[in-house]
Amino acid sequence: MIKKLNLNDTETVKRVLELQIASYKVEADILGFYEIPPLKDTIDSLKKCDEIFYGYHIRDALAGIISYKTINDTLDIHRVAVHPNFFRIGVGGKLVDYVEGNERAINRIIVCTGNMNIPAVSLYLKKGYKKINDIEVSKGIYLTQFEKILNFKAI
Repeated sequence: MIKKLNLNDTETVKRVLELQIASYKVEADILGFYEIPPLKDTIDSLKKCDEIFYGYHIRDALAGIISYKTINDTLDIHRVAVHPNFFRIGVGGKLVDYVEGNERAINRIIVCTGNMNIPAVSLYLKKGYKKINDIEVSKGIYLTQFEKILNFKAI
């Protein structure tokens, strides 16, 4: 089940932070780069981040999260994180599908991921995202930026 998360609730933020750190630690290991911003988050920084968060729950467990901001007609996905216990069962894809269908006043979506994070890169390509460019964030460490233009315009 997917539901909106209230980041004013400290217990919810603790669960999000725990999941986020577990997930992004795996990406950091893949990239060999441990300066990924979500690994530096705290309860306070998450509460202040001004992103909209949704969580994917399996029974009572928070299995995955997605966060984003909307600016004009663009949805900017900031985080997609799945707890390692729930990798490879479609949680990330379901979260992406959910926000694509939930935010009707958009016609463009952007997202970045580590260029060597093959599961994430594959997910975005499978969902119809196109690679825009690679951004060097540190010597030899690249993020790939993706974009998806939606075929409908909000009425």
